[in-house]
Amino acid sequence: MIYTLTLNPSLDYTVTLDGFHAGRINRTASERLYPGGKGVNVSIVLKRLGTESTALGFLAGFTGDEIERMTRETGCRTDFIRLSGGRSRINVKLCAGRESEINARGPEITDKDMDALFAKLETAAPGDLLVLAGSIPAGLPSDIYERILARLQGRGVQAVVDAERDLLVNTLKYHPFLIKPNRDELGAVFSVKLKSRDEIVHYAKRLQRMGAENVLVSMAGDGAVLAASNGKIFSGFPPSGRVVSSVGSGDSMVAGFLAGYRETHDFEYALRVGICAGSATAFSEWLAPPEKIRQLMQAL
Repeated sequence: MIYTLTLNPSLDYTVTLDGFHAGRINRTASERLYPGGKGVNVSIVLKRLGTESTALGFLAGFTGDEIERMTRETGCRTDFIRLSGGRSRINVKLCAGRESEINARGPEITDKDMDALFAKLETAAPGDLLVLAGSIPAGLPSDIYERILARLQGRGVQAVVDAERDLLVNTLKYHPFLIKPNRDELGAVFSVKLKSRDEIVHYAKRLQRMGAENVLVSMAGDGAVLAASNGKIFSGFPPSGRVVSSVGSGDSMVAGFLAGYRETHDFEYALRVGICAGSATAFSEWLAPPEKIRQLMQAL
């Protein structure tokens, strides 16, 4: 089983405007509401690729009810923990020529709530995979991903980590199966500006030496590079298409890679599925439609 963990899920309210003028009334051209959070996105795209997973995380209030309802509506399994106070956040995605985001803080998560999460993770079995994705909500310790992986150490549960800077680097001692920084995040880890493919490969290999098994680096319109655990380097370029929104593309790439690798245990094929899933999201209003993924797989 694949488990995805989203500590701070959201309702993503995406609005499109012909133009935005600060300090004035602005009227939308379109509005959309989706369940959000990086782990939730991974679960939804996995389902669209025919791979089952269970979405874990914390929900609160009427917004939490709607996140769970909409996630289940996609066919995903959920096992969220209900918080006693507050409400799950609403994040605003503003598309007005350029993409802007306003992300809320979310509800308070207590030690008791974390104990409930650890109890759920105790049911994970050897061969299961846990996706840790996204930032840490306010109020939780900054080493929470490390604590989670420490609890799972030695139990045969593989980890996937999609996070930034220290949040990512501090998990490497637990040898995650896959990490997925984008080009800017990889550069930020080492305080460098990455320009060439050779530079990206060099620093991806450094993350491997620090503990990661596989390092998947997304590069938006330039595709992706994979430093694989078998010592090989794979790269691929995205198919052509009109970018509608980049929101969720990286999460879709993670889902595509995992689905492809679980199906074939072939790194090159898994990278191809990941690139097509990420592109399908970028070319769509929301997360990768199954028919769009199939179309891009045939074209790539």
